[in-house]
Amino acid sequence: MIKPRTMPGVMELLPREQIAFQRMLDVIRRNYERFGFLPIETPAIELSEMLLTKTGGETERQVYFVQSTGALEKSGEGVPELALRFDLTVPLARYVAEHEHELAFPFRRYQIQRVYRGERAQRGRFREFYQADIDVIGKDSLSIRFDAEVPAAIFAVFTELAIGPFTIHINNRKLMRGFLEGLGIADGEQQALVLREVDKLDKRGVEHVRASLSGEGLGLPLEVADKLLDFVRIRSHGHQEALDKLAALGAGSDTFNTGVSELREVLDLVRGLGVPESHYAINLSIARGLDYYTGTVFETTLNDHPQIGSICSGGRYDNLAGNYTKSHLPGVGISIGVTRLFWQLQEAGLIDKAESSVQALVGLLEEARLHDGLQLARELRAGGINTEVQLESRKLARQMQYADRAGIRFVVMVGADEAARGVVTVKDMRRGEQFEVARAELAGALRVEIEQSRAMQGSRA
Repeated sequence: MIKPRTMPGVMELLPREQIAFQRMLDVIRRNYERFGFLPIETPAIELSEMLLTKTGGETERQVYFVQSTGALEKSGEGVPELALRFDLTVPLARYVAEHEHELAFPFRRYQIQRVYRGERAQRGRFREFYQADIDVIGKDSLSIRFDAEVPAAIFAVFTELAIGPFTIHINNRKLMRGFLEGLGIADGEQQALVLREVDKLDKRGVEHVRASLSGEGLGLPLEVADKLLDFVRIRSHGHQEALDKLAALGAGSDTFNTGVSELREVLDLVRGLGVPESHYAINLSIARGLDYYTGTVFETTLNDHPQIGSICSGGRYDNLAGNYTKSHLPGVGISIGVTRLFWQLQEAGLIDKAESSVQALVGLLEEARLHDGLQLARELRAGGINTEVQLESRKLARQMQYADRAGIRFVVMVGADEAARGVVTVKDMRRGEQFEVARAELAGALRVEIEQSRAMQGSRA
């Protein structure tokens, strides 16, 4: 007998947890579409040569390669031909390059799919997980104005999810690179290494980052490290304060001045798009570890749960598909790691099990009344009520127990007496109340109860 078990690093949910997760996906999808993003899907399996253009080092070691049994029998040398995608950005690059002449630019896409990564087995790290991405891709150029739309969409998502107060942290890598140039750090590779360390400030703290900057690896003079740390600790707590702090930075190199100008414009447009100033701020430590980000960068955190870290991140990149086409395709995008976010919110007690998607159970009181129960279920479904029918003869207590365990709110029962009077008995499992309603009015009555419950939940949120 084989013991049933899943491999480490996958999230497998029970039905009511899965409903809650699915509703999170629905909220994300609905808000992405409200902002005019179009859906695409790409295959889970891509040609290895497509995926490995972005990798190297640690990333390549995390790729899951795929071999058919036929290929295994041949067992040739080298990298397998196929691999599972490890993010949605590289498949997007391939997709845009392949369909370039069929797409309308700027191309606005959203994509919500699983990705696969050979992460080290540890709590809260997943090898199979959902990402929910939006990107705007331009051809030849893309206005900085699109950078402001991304946090506006994210604000809409997290507001509807009602997971508590949050802040969208905004920075610009040009500003960062320009400041590093002013400190005498002009080499591109060294800048990238410095930015990766700076990006750890909120996670590791000042002393850790200072030691990393001035240690053997980077070897910055301590006074340079301290100037850099003073700079990246700049934060804002309101729109005007953000503008004032940017103005106080003064002038620098062309790169620095461009970064300041772009960041100021993004802030003004974020406000213009209706994001309250309590929900966005400049944070000059945000650099994003990935080197392909070239301008605006974003990270989002929950104010009351800083230990969770970033729940959504992204930014501007100069050329999405340079490995696949000669066309210049700049873009801006952001990604929500939905599986990890859901797990973190559960751990923090911010997400409960959802009610069952089944709203009513038609009970079976007498075997002779089975067909009447089937007819009643059809009437409820036609009236917009998700309905299950009890098809096996069970004691009434067992039927109630089943509904309670499955999270079904209403149990509907029709015996001979009810049938003769044209009524139905309804047991509200949530309230513990039982009442009668005219059969012709049943679906409407249940819809009212369900809508009232939703309205109350919305007001509490």
